[in-house]
Amino acid sequence: MGPVPELDARAAACARRLREADAVLLASHIDADGLTSAAIASTGLARAGITHEVCFKKQLDDAEIADLAAREFGTVLFTDFGSGQLDAIAAHEDAGDFEPVIADHHQPAEATTESHLNPLLEGIDGASELSGAGATYVLARALAAADDGESESDNRDLAALAVVGAVGDMQAVDGKLVGANRAIVEEGAEAGVLKEGTDLALYGKQTRPLPKLLEYASEVRIPGITNDEQGAVSFLQDLPVELQASGDWRRWVDLSDEEKRTVASALLQRAITRGVPANKAERLVGTTYTLTREQPGTELRDASEFSTLLNATARYERADVGLAVCLGDREAAFDRARRLLANHRRNLSEGLETVKRAGVEREEYVQWFDAGEEIRETIVGIVAGMALGVDGVDPDRPILAFARKNDEETKVSSRGTGRLVGQGLDLSAVMGEASRAVGGDGGGHDIAAGATIPAGEEESFVAEADALVAEQLEG
Repeated sequence: MGPVPELDARAAACARRLREADAVLLASHIDADGLTSAAIASTGLARAGITHEVCFKKQLDDAEIADLAAREFGTVLFTDFGSGQLDAIAAHEDAGDFEPVIADHHQPAEATTESHLNPLLEGIDGASELSGAGATYVLARALAAADDGESESDNRDLAALAVVGAVGDMQAVDGKLVGANRAIVEEGAEAGVLKEGTDLALYGKQTRPLPKLLEYASEVRIPGITNDEQGAVSFLQDLPVELQASGDWRRWVDLSDEEKRTVASALLQRAITRGVPANKAERLVGTTYTLTREQPGTELRDASEFSTLLNATARYERADVGLAVCLGDREAAFDRARRLLANHRRNLSEGLETVKRAGVEREEYVQWFDAGEEIRETIVGIVAGMALGVDGVDPDRPILAFARKNDEETKVSSRGTGRLVGQGLDLSAVMGEASRAVGGDGGGHDIAAGATIPAGEEESFVAEADALVAEQLEG
């Protein structure tokens, strides 16, 4: 029995199809979830002795599917996409171009195919309970199980990558993985590759110097510390904690357990005394996922930092670098990924400054900004999510972000919050319906989704989206 019993039959059927293939073309999406999906699938195929090649696609449309068909592989494995494009994929299957195998978690199209692994088909939420990497992990476990005991690995060690993919896909509900993702966490812990714990719930605990950890923290905004370099330093200097070693600031990972408790307790107290509601201040402490086989103090040790590193490779056309890191390259590829991450952080910072400077427009139910060519279309969604935490942006209203893709097309990204999703928000439906109403297409998840629309249709798109969100939240 696999980690998600409801998917056992589908996973077994997909595994059988792959084992019957002479060679497999593995196609995957380019975000953190897609990269980890590709690495899990590639490792699973290699361990099963299945010849394969890997390629990445920024999006999967008719032209890209035709390109895959032209490569003349008998079998194409789609990971972290494919379900939503099943109509086009099925047409190629009917034409005899290739046999598809799909491991995805997005909303499926109406067409069907025999080898289709998707949690939504079994009533499992693909937005919060199982990511693309999680679905691919279920497939990898089935591939190992089909070995009849001949395989040296049961592929449970790949659970660490599946958790990185889920965290990168924003599936941690209130900071914690739930549903089918929990089963994968448990398998990773049993395999000795993961540790779930309770710790300060701030991004950068492995790599950021203590003052920067607090200054840049956006999870809970603390007046006098958040976005206040001197305020963060002063706060730390008032604590009975050794802050520096050999002239350099220590990091959270360098502190003893007692020192961590001292800082966390003082931070929680400071938040409450500065007016942060107790229920929000409590979010400073939460669930963390540590990759126990990775070097402490590196971006790979923490699932959240690992996923950000991967995003920094894929969004700058270097998915190959991210894949190599996932597959174990800790030298050239890891060094290159770190340089891409530094560039990524600069671009995000500049993008956020652009939004702060220009501000956002507000409709009755949504807010939006048009970055034009000032923010890369591959990162505008991340910037939109970050913008929900800055002054002048309503954290309780969905945000839409536009960026120029080319002369003919505009990329749209949207972000919401868990509270809004709880009230009925489904940005996947909004992006899909609003984009098609203006001649484009889109989709994604309830809390984060994207679309591509014809240039010049931005205002019409906003009107459609605002009306759709009104129906969801008022309904």
